[in-house]
Amino acid sequence: MSKKNKAEIPEEEIKAEEETVEEVEAEAVDAEDVPDERDEKIRKLEDDLAAQKDRYMRLAAEYDNYRKRTANEKLGIYDDATSKAVTEILPVADSVRMALENLKDSDPEIIKGVELIKSQLDRSFEKLKIESYGEVGDEFDPNLHNAISMVDSEELKSNQIAAVFQTGYKIGDKIIRHAMVQVVN
Repeated sequence: MSKKNKAEIPEEEIKAEEETVEEVEAEAVDAEDVPDERDEKIRKLEDDLAAQKDRYMRLAAEYDNYRKRTANEKLGIYDDATSKAVTEILPVADSVRMALENLKDSDPEIIKGVELIKSQLDRSFEKLKIESYGEVGDEFDPNLHNAISMVDSEELKSNQIAAVFQTGYKIGDKIIRHAMVQVVN
């Protein structure tokens, strides 16, 4: 093949070549704009991803809070039901405690039987997570105790419990019955 001079090339081919060159240059200019468009699309997609991730994290946190709240409500319902049932049994526990206090000079077999009943009640309360409180010498707490009288004492400090008339009971932080006590001045 021989090289053709410009004069030998028809004018139509030259125009077609010039148009092709212009198209390539236009594409090159468009190619320079493409990275900006791609960067913008990438930024938009990253923003969308961040928004979706934020929504997901919020939803997960809401679900976790819901799960914890319902678990606490279930425990609360259990504690309420237990405290209502135990409230009916507390007079029996009080009677057993008073019987032990008044049977000091009785037959040892009777005392042993009443002590057995008291230990069974104590084990049942322990299984139900019921705690008794209000002992002589404890610090008086108006949130836990009902002070029905005050007394002077040299053995105990001020604001301590001198006598317990009725034992208090609670389940967790929920008071089933306040202790009725006598407090030192």
